[in-house]
Amino acid sequence: MATLKAGDLAPDFALLADDGTTVQLSALRGKPVILYFYPRDDTPGCTTEACDFRDRHESVQSQGARVLGVSPDAQKAHLRFKTKYGLPFTLLSDPERTTLAAYGAFGKKMMYGKEVEGVIRSTYLIDATGKIAAAWPKVSVKGHADAVLAELAKLV
Repeated sequence: MATLKAGDLAPDFALLADDGTTVQLSALRGKPVILYFYPRDDTPGCTTEACDFRDRHESVQSQGARVLGVSPDAQKAHLRFKTKYGLPFTLLSDPERTTLAAYGAFGKKMMYGKEVEGVIRSTYLIDATGKIAAAWPKVSVKGHADAVLAELAKLV
């Protein structure tokens, strides 16, 4: 499992987006990117996190940044989730979990007192040059979007 930290070059990827296009991280250079990894569309914690980023999206955009959410869910599931909650940002599908693994967002974790393998909720703030500006390797949803925005404000 990868251990990425501030100053590291963000691993590049090309993933299928909710709208059927392909998004490549390196093509987004020039603006900051909030890249967050989550376990599954339309589950309680994942919905709360997505809606928190949705509710702060205007602030993210005013700072010239872009939000990308990544999970193993299929493109059609992302589209349903995005439509249901009015999410104004892109959701990316990583069914093979290669990007999740590259960012340390897939591996062993504790769930209900048992060790399981799965998606580890995590977020990376990537600066305009493609380097990681801040990393949250194990996210607790409450207050997380505000913490990310506070770090984003330091970049611009």
